[in-house]
Amino acid sequence: MPSTPDPRPSVFLPARKKTLAAAALLAVAAFGLTACGSGDDAKSPVSVISEETDSGKAATVLDQPFEKPDLVLTDTHGKKYDLRAETKGHPTLVYFGYTHCPDVCPTTMSNIAVAMKALPKAEQDKLRVVFVTTDPGRDTPAELGKWLNGIDPRFVGLTGDFATIQAGARTLGISVEPTTKDKNGKPVSVHGTQVIAFSPKTDGGYVLYGEDATVDDYTKDLPKLVRGAKP
Repeated sequence: MPSTPDPRPSVFLPARKKTLAAAALLAVAAFGLTACGSGDDAKSPVSVISEETDSGKAATVLDQPFEKPDLVLTDTHGKKYDLRAETKGHPTLVYFGYTHCPDVCPTTMSNIAVAMKALPKAEQDKLRVVFVTTDPGRDTPAELGKWLNGIDPRFVGLTGDFATIQAGARTLGISVEPTTKDKNGKPVSVHGTQVIAFSPKTDGGYVLYGEDATVDDYTKDLPKLVRGAKP
């Protein structure tokens, strides 16, 4: 990896590189955003990482794993949920999105849900999938619970103070912006679309998936992620 990033803007490419430094992701976090459902220009993130695409893999294995965010939020039952404590020692997938998203968020979560069902029951029980809302003003615990129950009731939904959520996402190189309205007056949550996988062995976030990851990608990789192995 070059020691100095290319200052020129570039179009975001799917996450295909085998090894990518966490620091590099943090450096470009402010650019890797998707405004879900807010028009053609927002269907893909608008920046910024030059990546290799010859590996043929959806997973990006980080050479410097992320530390799991120190997030204490509210789950769909209205109870306090300490992300670090509740997921310690478990293979964990974390995604930041919102329930009113018409495209990327439901697709991502549905892909993971389908792939999860292909795992043996014991491995399904070990896996934690955590969806953190980027639109807490609308995503109450009840709304989150209703939405996630339609995808997989085992998924954990978290909501709470926006500043806390934004800060937690930032530690993973994921940018989250306050909900605004598009030109048609429709509320839109602008957020990064990465899924971060945390190892059950180290609790470090060592694998990243972009919004292009498919059901087949997750189905192939989840057995390895459950063991804390590299996909």
